[in-house]
Amino acid sequence: MKNTWGLNTSNIFLRYKRFNSFKRTHIILQHLKWEQDPETFLIIIKGAGGKAFCAGGDIRAISEAAKAKQTLSQDFFREEYLLNNAIDACQKPYVALIHGITMGGGVGLSVHGQFRVATEKTLFAMPETSIGLFPDVGGGYFLPRLKGKLGYFLALTGFRLKGRDVQRAGIATHFVDSEKLGSLEEDLLALKSPSKENIADVLETYHTESKIDQDKSFILEEHMDKINSCFSANTMEQIIENLQQDGSSFALEQLKVINKMSPTSLKITLRQLMEGSSKTLQEVLTMEYQLSQACMEGHDFHEGVRTVLIDKDQNPKWKPADLKEVTDEDLNDHFKSLGSNDLKF
Repeated sequence: MKNTWGLNTSNIFLRYKRFNSFKRTHIILQHLKWEQDPETFLIIIKGAGGKAFCAGGDIRAISEAAKAKQTLSQDFFREEYLLNNAIDACQKPYVALIHGITMGGGVGLSVHGQFRVATEKTLFAMPETSIGLFPDVGGGYFLPRLKGKLGYFLALTGFRLKGRDVQRAGIATHFVDSEKLGSLEEDLLALKSPSKENIADVLETYHTESKIDQDKSFILEEHMDKINSCFSANTMEQIIENLQQDGSSFALEQLKVINKMSPTSLKITLRQLMEGSSKTLQEVLTMEYQLSQACMEGHDFHEGVRTVLIDKDQNPKWKPADLKEVTDEDLNDHFKSLGSNDLKF
């Protein structure tokens, strides 16, 4: 009798966020076990409760560990990125039901799989520049591969995509009404031969039958020319100048958002995406691990955690506070090899 296994992200990450003995390593090992099991044909991953697929880990605990020079800030990112790679390399059909909030680690758990199913309640964003980080979990790989400069826009502004727009942007592969998720899962489990082709046929049937927001255009469609033009620059300074020169209400709104972000994070992120556009996923994850450890040693991530989670004043004091003060030397320090401590696959 064939086995079909499911992962419940809320259970996994609720336990992981408390950093007890249950860690991402166990998920990686389970993946490897399923890969080698000839009677396992399909992996489905979903959230519990309905509010979120997975919104990521506990950044406050990571910040506290980094400041205390504990290894958690190393282990957390290493295990997360190894898991992202394991999902990408998974040879068994992998279906992520990204219903609800999908951010941070939740993006890494889904976007590298073959099938990502969004619903009208899906909320996707990569808001890391607002907390002194960068869009990791392979963001440097998949974001620059979205249409035009959409990925650059999403990464630098943290813009939120909802519902069908998550599929239209290329983050999800299919869109299904949330009330149909139960029957979709049943139909997938009932497949006598759950090959990638058969799974794709089932998903496409549900996708085609969905009528929610079917006649609405992509929320950013009317702005794509501006996005492609303004975000095609090779420096943050030029992107800002482009937005200023454009002068439209859309451009000025994005400028307002960007001006609130960590200047260091903005420059790191732009370079991350530019370099990642021509790298393999493993090369990107290696680069992102280097960046993660540099951010743990810096100021802005801890300041972002303070202003969002501790004092909650939403008034970060970034250092440096201005883009022109973030030098090429600063950037190079973030991207330098960790030597023997680099991520290894």
